[in-house]
Amino acid sequence: MRFAEPVWLLALLVLPLLVVRYRRQRPGSLQFSTLNHVHNLPASFWTRMRGVVFALKLIALALIIMAMARPQSGDTVVDVTADGVDIILVLDVSSSMQVKDLGPDNRLAVAKDVVAEFVEGRLTDRLGMVVFAGESFTQCPLTLDYDVLLSFLEQIRIAEQDWDGTAIGMAMINATNRLRDADGRSQVVILLTDGVNNAGEIDPLTAAEVAAAVGVRVYAIGVGAPGSGGRGRGRGVDFDEETLKQVASLTGGRYYHATSGEKLAEIYDEIGKLETAEITSQVHVEYTERYGAFLWPCLVLVLFEFTLARTRLRTIP
Repeated sequence: MRFAEPVWLLALLVLPLLVVRYRRQRPGSLQFSTLNHVHNLPASFWTRMRGVVFALKLIALALIIMAMARPQSGDTVVDVTADGVDIILVLDVSSSMQVKDLGPDNRLAVAKDVVAEFVEGRLTDRLGMVVFAGESFTQCPLTLDYDVLLSFLEQIRIAEQDWDGTAIGMAMINATNRLRDADGRSQVVILLTDGVNNAGEIDPLTAAEVAAAVGVRVYAIGVGAPGSGGRGRGRGVDFDEETLKQVASLTGGRYYHATSGEKLAEIYDEIGKLETAEITSQVHVEYTERYGAFLWPCLVLVLFEFTLARTRLRTIP
């Protein structure tokens, strides 16, 4: 509890002076030739009430002074502001992602599990998803609804043979276009592939230059265990490590090589820590006016005193 205008509390110093004045004040009187017939009469209830009424006046005055001092109660409020990150998850769904070298499941299944865990660990970031093989398309635009994103992630399957291939550059351009309209947020692409760019009209380095020009960082992840090439159908599993390193370098990101499901999970965890939202907090106190707790009792007392003073306790000058 605090008082917004405590200077009014100085008026409480007047109350003792009013008490002194009341005690010195002569009561109203009537003149009789003799008091013999009333000398032994006991004081009535209403006679005793005159002092109580004065006390009620003092209490009412004290209450109105307290109300004018504006009593307030405060609640501590913490404002938390989080500037999230816009992240596009780019996943290779070409036929080579069927290889089972990262764990019991194939590469795509392992990647989906790791990405799902990554998504569930975000708080205020907008996430989107782009998938690619011989072509690239947006699986999910930027969203804060992670349940929707996870639903789209679950629907991802290995590309059919008629659009198989590895269009890394086109996927990067697609992801960059999804990010370039976002304002005031850090913009990130997490690219996962196990192949060499062999489709599409734009090569990865050109796409990296475009991404860098609009402030998009690319984290490039090459997947595949040593000696695993040739076990999947399609175009093989060897990825262009040098190109992925250049893509990461040009955009201010990082390059990673995942040789197992555990390693891939560690990579996404590290990227998650690098791309954390900036959270700021500001503590302040919000005050609520509480003068009503003093004003309403004051009004009740004034009304009560007014009624008594003009009825049973009315005085004759």
